[in-house]
Amino acid sequence: MFKLHQAKLKKVNLITTALFPVLLLTSASQSIQAQEQTSINHVASLATKVEADVIKWRRHFHQNPELSNREVETAKTIAKYLKSLGLKVQTGVAKTGVVAILDSGKPGPVVALRADIDALPVTESVNLPFASTVKSTYNGQDVGVMHACGHDTHIAMLMGAATILTSMKDKLHGKIKFIFQPAEEGAPEGETGGAEVMIKEGVLNNPNVDVIFGLHISSNKEVGTVHYRSGGIMAAVDPFKIVVTGKQSHGAYPWNSVDPIVTSAQIIMGLQTIVSREVELIDSAAVVTIGMIHGGTRSNIIPNKVELVGTIRTLNPDIRKLIHRSVHNKANSIAKSMNAQATVTLPLDYSYPITYNDEKLMTEMLPVLQATAGAENTKVTNPVTGAEDFSFFQEKVPGLYLFVGGRSKNISAEQAPDHHTPEFEIDESGMKLGVKLLTNLTLEYMKNNH
Repeated sequence: MFKLHQAKLKKVNLITTALFPVLLLTSASQSIQAQEQTSINHVASLATKVEADVIKWRRHFHQNPELSNREVETAKTIAKYLKSLGLKVQTGVAKTGVVAILDSGKPGPVVALRADIDALPVTESVNLPFASTVKSTYNGQDVGVMHACGHDTHIAMLMGAATILTSMKDKLHGKIKFIFQPAEEGAPEGETGGAEVMIKEGVLNNPNVDVIFGLHISSNKEVGTVHYRSGGIMAAVDPFKIVVTGKQSHGAYPWNSVDPIVTSAQIIMGLQTIVSREVELIDSAAVVTIGMIHGGTRSNIIPNKVELVGTIRTLNPDIRKLIHRSVHNKANSIAKSMNAQATVTLPLDYSYPITYNDEKLMTEMLPVLQATAGAENTKVTNPVTGAEDFSFFQEKVPGLYLFVGGRSKNISAEQAPDHHTPEFEIDESGMKLGVKLLTNLTLEYMKNNH
């Protein structure tokens, strides 16, 4: 009986010994989760404290919008505040951009956070106490100026994140670059600007950036939600021009002509078959659009030249190459069949790459999105065929670009005003989530990579 008792004790000890590492791991995992939740809660508390300032900043920028490459006063306001936080600030980057560095004094990665700062040539129609009444000149035309795409909220959210992260300097590892970028909407005619110019001027160097995060508020996505996607989330944009040259003649004697108008019509119809018949659309959308046609001076003269101007939107690098090749092939082959000549310029004047979220980084950061917004409020989004020059940053370093809800819960997505319209409006309560996301993404990446 005694031997049997000893055997049972030995068996119990073996089981306990075997379970001990598992218990330790479970305890350690729970401790880590508790620490992370404490950090999430702390950031949420700080975001609540800074929310009133974020709203105040947003309203100031909304009431005082400036067009691309003209964001002089906007930049001064941003730089003044960042200097008040004790950050090292550089101005005049890509003409009117502002860059600030927060150095923790400890080794670790360099995380960049980006906000765009320019407004649009749109006259505001929303009845707000801080509505824009600013007038300016754009490409030789007198225009109203409005933050009709939410860049005013982007500035305010990044300033809020800078405030919180500066207050948490002792918990950081590495450095943070706060990038306030001009001219995201495109520089005026005859000028360059935006992310591409910032990169050429070295914004991702000294110190070298390891990763970059950016947000865009969305007027049709509900407040309190964040929307993400691995891979292509916004399209590449490639404007193009086709010049069709034929032979001029009297309109009464078309047999004496090589008609560039009829040839252009055939080319336009041919271009539509690229997407409908050559592109595999199961996983990625694509668009080929002709937006302008110029040719002829009179009803009874067949001209010798017609110009077609259009845009290509793609979400897949291979499809982008395929469409570029096919535009050349269609235009030249159809023109040749009509005894005319086609000259294709692609891209025409500017070109944005695909806004492409690094898959590995997305997997790494998804848990912090869910912890910040709530799993039920963290949603996979369909890609959009609009474009973003944040994509230039992502060509150089891994990056994530996310959409944050800015639609009031009192209105439906169908009722929500579109971006780039006079009716555009944002529910300011959505900005607090953006502040928390920028902060928590930075903290999580530093924690995982120092």
